[in-house]
Amino acid sequence: MPAEWQLESAIMIAWPHADTDWADILPDATDCYATMADAFSRHARVIIVAPDSAVVEEKISTLPCRDNISIVEIPTNDTWTRDYGPITVVKHDGTLLALNFGFNGWGLKFAANLDNQVTDRMHLCGVLRDQPANCLSFILEGGSIESDGDGTILTTSRCLLSPNRNGSYSQEEIEERLHRLLGAKKVLWLDHGGMEGDDTDGHIDTIARFAPGNVILYNGCSDPDDPHYPELKAMLSQLREFTDADGMPYHLVELPMPEPIYDADGRRLAATYANFLALPDVVFMPTYRQPMSDRLAAMTIEAVFERPVVPVDATTLIHQNGSLHCATMQIPLPLL
Repeated sequence: MPAEWQLESAIMIAWPHADTDWADILPDATDCYATMADAFSRHARVIIVAPDSAVVEEKISTLPCRDNISIVEIPTNDTWTRDYGPITVVKHDGTLLALNFGFNGWGLKFAANLDNQVTDRMHLCGVLRDQPANCLSFILEGGSIESDGDGTILTTSRCLLSPNRNGSYSQEEIEERLHRLLGAKKVLWLDHGGMEGDDTDGHIDTIARFAPGNVILYNGCSDPDDPHYPELKAMLSQLREFTDADGMPYHLVELPMPEPIYDADGRRLAATYANFLALPDVVFMPTYRQPMSDRLAAMTIEAVFERPVVPVDATTLIHQNGSLHCATMQIPLPLL
């Protein structure tokens, strides 16, 4: 499985509609997705999945890079394409293959019958050139795994060992599938670091991410009174013990923690700068209308990746428990 930033890719998103959980704030949600489409299309091809292309066209028709955007009509339950979109691997002959894993609504929490069909339907609609490999018997969300591109997969035990995903498999059996299907030489299991407001059982893309140069960017917390403090300290201790497939330790770089953001009911939302999307020439980073921490996070990510950082307001996204990376899936151009 290549690292996210290694291959020139299109960006897949799914449009919010009245039958998604966005229904109560649909105007805000569609504004947010139009803003994302605008930002992405200035740097990459964008594929928008939506049940009604006319609705999307009305919203994006005046975007300056509209020609970089394709709309494909496919019904969806929700908009978190990271977790049901195709996962790419590089075959032994150097060609690329899209894998279609099972998706069951983050451990049977939400309806997923339509989302689970999106990847196959993208092929039937002519978006994906070849039939994706059928891996539907194994539940695996894109946000639950992170690849350094050199044979190491980073994940969390709380998510991948969830009984409502692949409950009949032991940890060793899950590792075997990651070795066989993703070409993993080594699997690193984080046991700590969960975020309040995250209903995925601890996706890795909310807490720790690989970056070039054997780097792991991770959520930090300097406030002992923050409920995240003990978990993130325990996570950092574990990260310090990790080594890559060649036995080399990772360089650890701390990301700031945004100031707490709460919904109308007082529930803390899972705002995190770790939920960025990295492409070969640019990194799209979520922002939360917090100038100081937004700027510090952008400076940190730009220094590590050595490429421009494009800020994208994700304040609306976190009201449905996700952020920028959760809402996107990169699809390498040779697959299209």
